[in-house]
Amino acid sequence: MNKQVIYLFLFAYLHFIGNTFSQESAVTDQNNQVTELFLTTDPLPVKLSYSNKILRKETNDSTYIDSEMDYMSSDESWKTLGVKIRARGNYRRKNCYFPPVKMKIKKSTTIGTVFEGNKKLKLVLPCVLQKDYNDKVLKEYMAYKLYELVSPYHFNTRLLDIDFTDEKGQKVKNYSIIGFFIEDIDRVKDRCNGKQIKRSIHPMEQEDLNSVRNDFFQYMIGNTDYSSAYRHNEKLLFVDGDIIPVPYDFDMSGLVDASYAVVSQVQGEELSITDVTQRLYRGFKRNEAVYQQVRTEFLNNKAKMVTIINSLESDFGDPGEFIKARNFIYDFFDILSNDNTFRKNITNVARTK
Repeated sequence: MNKQVIYLFLFAYLHFIGNTFSQESAVTDQNNQVTELFLTTDPLPVKLSYSNKILRKETNDSTYIDSEMDYMSSDESWKTLGVKIRARGNYRRKNCYFPPVKMKIKKSTTIGTVFEGNKKLKLVLPCVLQKDYNDKVLKEYMAYKLYELVSPYHFNTRLLDIDFTDEKGQKVKNYSIIGFFIEDIDRVKDRCNGKQIKRSIHPMEQEDLNSVRNDFFQYMIGNTDYSSAYRHNEKLLFVDGDIIPVPYDFDMSGLVDASYAVVSQVQGEELSITDVTQRLYRGFKRNEAVYQQVRTEFLNNKAKMVTIINSLESDFGDPGEFIKARNFIYDFFDILSNDNTFRKNITNVARTK
């Protein structure tokens, strides 16, 4: 090996290690900037009352309706916040009984409350009225919590116990449902001193390490309903000269296995699988060293991921749903831990275009 090759290798290695160190430092910095709402995993009791019908028909990306949210404060008394809400999402907005919600809160009203620092929030609710609808929400929440271990660039979430009243003229209907808040992308970018990118950037132009982390994670939860190239269920951040993908919306994944889930065809591309519970790696070809580092990270985090999964067991209404979710993640680690299955299912099938 000549000196030029050695120098090139050392340069690549030092750049790789430096980038990793920088991202590890980002974890500490971000943890110091997490708002109170997301500092605990304890479910927050809230009460909401509005008309699902009006929410669907009279709101859009720029039109909100006025509402109120009651929440249990730290002194165990109920407090009320005025909020503005609208329906959000594409599929779920049109097809779900409980459309997901985008919420805005006046900054002045949050001072001194658990919501301080959060002017905008996403609210994830169950979709269809069926026996296991709360369990499906729990599994999507589980995916978000698992990604917190994967990358320092992630959305924080907070589980909710919701007393929801659907207003139907003179009639009202009450539901006890599980949901969760997702912090706004502005909070994520501010926490990591980044900027949001709102144009398409090819994945090969995005930072290697977090791109592969994202792709491994999507493969782990059995999700093909994403594209960092087209910013489909992905946000892009510009941080320290790098483009970083930040994923969200995992309801179409095999982990969740929602009754309405179908294999995604982003940009009309037909995939080789027919069911969301079948895994298909959608990442692009990268340097082997990056694959092996991310592989090691996941394997090292297996015990922590299992702890997160097991911590939610008692919240499931159907024990079978919990077991399916846990076994689905175990299957991923079986693939990852074996050299042959790792090459067959991930590195050998990575995309080149």
